[in-house]
Amino acid sequence: MSLEEALKFLQHNEHFAVFISVIHSLREEAIAELHEADGDNMKQISGRILTYDQILQMSDWESIRKKHDGTFSKLV
Repeated sequence: MSLEEALKFLQHNEHFAVFISVIHSLREEAIAELHEADGDNMKQISGRILTYDQILQMSDWESIRKKHDGTFSKLV
């Protein structure tokens, strides 16, 4: 099974949706941190944001969010 196939399969799992929702929240927190960061921390935070973005894109976050909208609060 390829990574793409595995991720498509996982998109239907509510627990995976909650996990990806947490990744999205971490990304938003990192963006907020970036506004107050000094020069040294800015690179580190930017790297975290990039990593979160890559995970969200690979997993097709927008599709998962639409499919599982309303289930996150029940499972978190």
